[in-house]
Amino acid sequence: MLVKNWMSINVFTVDVNDSLSTATNLQKENGIRALPVMKAGELVGIITSGDIKRASASDATALEIHELLYLISKIKVKDIMTQVPITVFPTITIVEVAQILLLNKINSVPVVDEDGKLIGIITESDIFKALIALTGGQYPGIDFGLQVQDFPGSIKEITDIIRSHNGRLLSLFISYDKVPPGYRNVYIKVFQIEQSDSEDLKKALLADTKILYVLDYLEKSRDIMDPQTVSL
Repeated sequence: MLVKNWMSINVFTVDVNDSLSTATNLQKENGIRALPVMKAGELVGIITSGDIKRASASDATALEIHELLYLISKIKVKDIMTQVPITVFPTITIVEVAQILLLNKINSVPVVDEDGKLIGIITESDIFKALIALTGGQYPGIDFGLQVQDFPGSIKEITDIIRSHNGRLLSLFISYDKVPPGYRNVYIKVFQIEQSDSEDLKKALLADTKILYVLDYLEKSRDIMDPQTVSL
């Protein structure tokens, strides 16, 4: 899943010479937390809600409201922005972006083309949307967390069991994190399966694997969502 498929292309920006109050109003009106800063059409920085709060709070307790508003109107974006912001290309993956955000403790990053031109922005919310789509979280079904032996064909054995009970695979992930040697964890979502078949499926999987958890959303979701029509 690439950034270009999930980034926001309609990016709100501010100029280096815009006031702090302009940036504040733009964030509040559009519910955003980061604004790329431009100078003559070039990306030169980024200003976040954290930057704005820190600047607005400076000496705030000692000022009257009209004095505070005057101060904010005089502070320029260029005075508090982060210069030379971290950027990413549209052809990297969502996972890579998530790692960048986590390592740098930020919640969004501008997306630029090969010439450094701003073409979008990718945020934590965009990554959450991608995660929901990737895992099928918007569809009713059954989530299985399984621990299986790590040998060629062990995943196929599980998927064969699911198919034999009339289940369809919606998503499948494998992890070796915090797993005993010789094993791997498998996370599967099954949908379009009848409740009567789901009980037999659980028993069949339990016979061949260690079940870490089962989350069955069929009963309470079947009449709420239709897997054929629901989309993000």
